Formats: sequence, C-alpha cells, structure tokens
Amino acid sequence: MSNTAVGLPVGRGLLYLIVAGAAWGTAGAAASLVYRASDMGPIALSFWRCAGGLALLLAVRLCPRPGLRSGRRAGRAVGREPLGRKALRIGLTGLGLAVFQTAYFAAVEATGLAVATVVTLGAGPVLIALGARLTMGERLGRGGSAAVVGALTGLGVLVLGGEGATVRPGGVTLAVLSAAGYSAMTLLTRWWGRDGRVDGSGTTVWTFAVTTVCLLPFGLAEGLIPHAAHPVHVLALLAYIAAVPTALAYALFFAGAAVVRSATVSVIMLLEPVSAAALAVGLLGERLTPPTLVGTLLMLGSVAGLAVAEARAAGAERRAVPEAALLV
Repeated sequence: MSNTAVGLPVGRGLLYLIVAGAAWGTAGAAASLVYRASDMGPIALSFWRCAGGLALLLAVRLCPRPGLRSGRRAGRAVGREPLGRKALRIGLTGLGLAVFQTAYFAAVEATGLAVATVVTLGAGPVLIALGARLTMGERLGRGGSAAVVGALTGLGVLVLGGEGATVRPGGVTLAVLSAAGYSAMTLLTRWWGRDGRVDGSGTTVWTFAVTTVCLLPFGLAEGLIPHAAHPVHVLALLAYIAAVPTALAYALFFAGAAVVRSATVSVIMLLEPVSAAALAVGLLGERLTPPTLVGTLLMLGSVAGLAVAEARAAGAERRAVPEAALLV
C-alpha cells in the first residue's frame, strides 16, 4: 500500500516513524536533566518545546527546497482539503498533542523517566487498537484482545508491585493520560490522512501553533522563566528538545502516520520506551525493580500480540484484493 496522493510510499513512512520513535526516546532524558538543573515545571517545558519547535518549522518553511515545492504541488493536484475540516483537524490534533506532551513531562517528574515512558507507550497501542476498532472498523481479534488484557495486567503490576520511590500511582495516571492524548492524535492523523489530502508539513506547523497557544496561559501561571545555576546548560537542553525530538520527530511522525495503519504506528513507536529506558538506567542512574521489569515485559508482550494481529489483518487484506478482482 502506498499513498501516492501525498507522494510518500508506506515504506518511507515506516522509516520516518522509526527515526521519530528513536528521537522521541531522548526527550524524556533531556527533560529529566532540565528538572535537575532548574526549577522549570512540566507545563513550561512543554510550552518551550512547542514554541521552539514551531519557530524551527516556520524557518524551514520560509526557505523550502525545490524538491519540497514539487512534492506540495503533487499533493495539491489530487485535491484541496476543505477549510472547515482542516481547521477542525488541526485544532483537535493540537489539543491531543498538548495533553500528550504535558502529561508525559509531568509523569516523568512524578514517577521517573523509565516508568513514565513505558506506561505511556505501552498503554498507547491498546487505546489506539480500541479506538481504531470503534472509529474505523478495525477488528481486535483474539490477538488484540489478549494484548489488551496483557497491557492492563502490566499496568497493574507497575502500580501495585512497584516501590513507592520508583513507581507512584499519580505518575502512572499522568502517563495513561498522556497515552490517551497520543492515541487521539494518532487516530485523528490516520483518519483524516486516508484520502491523501493532508499536507504533512503544514499539519505539523499548525498543530504546534495550536498547542503553543493552548499551553501559554498555563505556562504563565506555572512560570515560564526558570531559575538555574547554569542557564546556558538549560538553554542548550531546551534547544535540543525543540530541534530533535520535536521539530524533526513530529514532522516525520505526522508524515508517516498519515500513510501507515494506526496499529502499526503504535508498534513502531515502542522504539521510544526502549531507548528512553536505556537512557534512564545508563545515563540518569534510575533503577528498574523486578516488578517494573515484569510490568514492562507484560506491556511489551501485549504490543507484540498487536503486531501479530496487525500482520494477519494485512495479509488477509492482500489476499482479498486479487479474489475481488477475479469476481469482477
């Protein structure tokens, strides 16, 4: 399957998602370093992340390359997206992004990087599978049902079996809320990208604009300017967060998620908890307790179940196409 309407084959969309997932995995570690070096709160951090990413994306769009212009012309040749639908899509996606990012950073602050990332990206595929079933008619099947049970069991082990200093129920709740925002954003991107009339780069810019506006009043109430002993160090971390796991990663994510099935997107994005957990243990000195490891394995196993169910569904669709052609 390829989405020629936007000039992006599914194979390249998968590559974009892989790079985005790996880049996202570094955001939580950088956020933890910001928390250690300053008194910045999660809402202010999310605001500066979006504002900085928006500035970088706007700078790129002001100096487009010839290849990008031709790609946009090819997309417009298929059909222009209605203005009302575009405004609704960008507004809802921006709200989902605001919830996703802010709740995630708050979860990192409350319960640590490793647990916050594993819960967010472990619960995300389950919520996406359920949402895809309800909104786009994708069946869970036995594998999907087993994945839901496994993920919920993993969450229970993380919350009830973790030590108080490592796993905090409040932080886990924030991580699940973050997963809900991420799931809504992914489902909306896929739902409106099916007809090929979505401009991936334009979606990213406008989504960040909406998210920045939504976060501004809450960031002002929390305090946008942090106090730090080494402000240059904090600024460097914020610049990295805005550039790599934000401007670059989200541009790739929105382009890839528009042409790849939602359940597949959720599986690929599990690169984030793998890289983030490795950074948490190797760089930040966090400790993964036995219950945390068990919960992690259960959640990753549930995602593996979703991957198997997704592969079977894709194979069934490919087999159905030639049979339908013969009947015609």
